[in-house]
Amino acid sequence: MKDGVTLYCVRHGQTDWNAQSRYQGQMDVPLNEAGRLQAKRNGQVLRSLLPGIAQAQYVSSPLGRARETMQILRRELGLEPDIFALDDRLKEVHYGDWEGQLLETLLETEAEGIAARKADPYNFRPPQGESYADLLERMRGWLDTVDVDTVVTTHGGITRTMRAYLLDLDPNRILDLDVPQDRVLVIGRGEMHWL
Repeated sequence: MKDGVTLYCVRHGQTDWNAQSRYQGQMDVPLNEAGRLQAKRNGQVLRSLLPGIAQAQYVSSPLGRARETMQILRRELGLEPDIFALDDRLKEVHYGDWEGQLLETLLETEAEGIAARKADPYNFRPPQGESYADLLERMRGWLDTVDVDTVVTTHGGITRTMRAYLLDLDPNRILDLDVPQDRVLVIGRGEMHWL
């Protein structure tokens, strides 16, 4: 990411699977009504940054929940809702065999895996999935292309990884980073704040 560039990072709004503590990963789960209201709120917050924010680049994960969040944001900004870029590198971390599973179920059926994830959250890889270290490599390729202020709609895993990387945080604390769906994370090299 070029020095002086600001990222406005918005996690997609809530889905029913978020509410159930079910691992979504790269499964295409739609926003629920609460998620649409969260996206609308975030768009209204960004609207306070007009006219400058209208000149930013707009990029979304291709998963439906992130795309719909971006469409709602842009509508709130008075911009054409469907004009933004998609980038596969912004997809959520792939949870492999854990996708679609409830955390409660995994605590019983994958107790060793859950314990291994807690012991090494940055490097742990679920069966057939990817680790946060893998995700960082994918996401870093995208970050290297960011040379103007950018509004990005993405996922909890990307948001955590981006923060850890850009703010030089301990990657083993990655799961401790808060990723609210009703806030806009404003981040540049070495600093961040929430709107």
